[in-house]
Amino acid sequence: MSMYAELREVWEALTAPGAQFEIVKVDVRGIPINTYRNAPNSLRDVWLASSAHGEREYLVYNDTRISFAEAHRQVAAIASWLAANGVRQGDRVAIAMRNYPEWLLAYWAVIAMGGVVVGVNAWWVGPELVYGLNDSQPKIMICDQERLARALEHRDELPPLKLVGVRLPVVPEGVTPWSDLVANPGTLPDVQIDPDDDACIFYTSGTTGHPKGAQQTHRGCVANIMNMAFWGTCIATLGQRNGTIPIPVPGAPPPATAALLTTPLFHVTANNCVSHGATLNGGKLVFMYKWDPTEALKLVERERITALTGVPVMSRELITHPDFDKYDTSSLLSVGGGGAQLQPDLVGKIDQTVKTARPNTGYGMTETCGIITSISADFFVDKPASCGPAMPSFETRIVDADGNELPPGSVGELWVRGAPVIKGYLNRPEATAETITDGWLHTGDIARIDTDGFIFIVDRAKDMVLRGGENVYCAEVESAIFEHSAVAETTVFGVPDDRLGEEVGAAVYLKPDAALSAEALRAFCRERISAHKVPRYLWFVNEPLPRNANGKFLKRELRARLDVADAV
Repeated sequence: MSMYAELREVWEALTAPGAQFEIVKVDVRGIPINTYRNAPNSLRDVWLASSAHGEREYLVYNDTRISFAEAHRQVAAIASWLAANGVRQGDRVAIAMRNYPEWLLAYWAVIAMGGVVVGVNAWWVGPELVYGLNDSQPKIMICDQERLARALEHRDELPPLKLVGVRLPVVPEGVTPWSDLVANPGTLPDVQIDPDDDACIFYTSGTTGHPKGAQQTHRGCVANIMNMAFWGTCIATLGQRNGTIPIPVPGAPPPATAALLTTPLFHVTANNCVSHGATLNGGKLVFMYKWDPTEALKLVERERITALTGVPVMSRELITHPDFDKYDTSSLLSVGGGGAQLQPDLVGKIDQTVKTARPNTGYGMTETCGIITSISADFFVDKPASCGPAMPSFETRIVDADGNELPPGSVGELWVRGAPVIKGYLNRPEATAETITDGWLHTGDIARIDTDGFIFIVDRAKDMVLRGGENVYCAEVESAIFEHSAVAETTVFGVPDDRLGEEVGAAVYLKPDAALSAEALRAFCRERISAHKVPRYLWFVNEPLPRNANGKFLKRELRARLDVADAV
């Protein structure tokens, strides 16, 4: 029997009636969707279940080590403080900071009391922060020093909200220090959460120039946990069958797991796909101030990291580090990530370089609360260009430009439907209607599905640059450039980059007699958009940009004729 036939056999057994991952149809907002019968009701239930892990280490950052028991004490105290300061079920609380333990403690406090977390992109500059907070209207924002400084600079433009400061050397007037939130004992408010209540709002870059707040529900986030657990169970079952994975001893505690948080918690990769599962399963989460491959190797050795998940460049930088062999990486069981497709060569290099670990990846979106597909181990080595099969909580279809379903094996846009699909975009009914049709989410990715059910992403339909796992929408960058009075025309596109996958490039045609340097334009952009969106490559062209009959710029033609060596 081929490994794909074995996978299908295990898959069907695990999702059958009465099985651990039984799939059922439920009606959500008038749409029949796939979901797991045995899924927890809400993320609050996930958090409450994690109390069983007691004194096991949970959050580690530098010399700070917080057990599950201590985290539960602090989360209850934070929730009590929030309730005393006017936060009720359904209210929003913004979190704006680097990856500190306080991010997750605040997150679980808001989630467990039935509030809604607004995950603020820590890269946002002032205007982006102003837009996001006015769009989401949180009652409270919990932020670190850098994000607090940005907020205070624009205080008059923000909605009325209380500010809480984390890790502040000096607490400004009118700001509550984090220590006040965790100082006193507290209890979680007793609330009943509907699975389809909002849990979190994560912002995605918008094609119209403004980010969109994706409304992730408890049902969607819990389904993502179940999807990841399902794939892990499939691989473990197959490994136990062929003898590559030992059969667990009945009654023995589960093995200790430790994940290194390498990407921001305001994204689904770190928050939903790493921290949710680790929290439920008693895993240790190890924080980094920022990505650094040398520091990552030190932490892998010191903390006995079992899983490293990040954008592909992180895995590549880790395994090609000149000092890789000087560190003990024998604890690693999986290396890979999401946010961008792992290049096929990297799949084999991970498998060959890290003797104890297997390569893995997942393809997903903010709009699906995490993964759509997963692939790892022998399946990934065998199909390194694939992102794996869609998980059981999804239905899939490949459609043409008019939304008509195409026959098997065709190439077209991938649409998915299921429990993890977001409720919609906050305050954006038109954008929601454009992106979700009868529950089917238009991924914007061009794909094909092979006879084994494995998906291959072959192109992107969206006008977007994927830079190191960060979505950069070309229209947003173009809008910033067009604000400069010297610019007559511009178009933005992706430039291939070995390290980040793509970098942002822009062709610019200036108005007659106008003068503008590359550095001046970049400085202008940095005042309006995040640093990672500012074009690395700029071409100032001497004639109007080429257009098609509809007046749209011919980006492919431009990319083909512009030489990176000529960029400024």
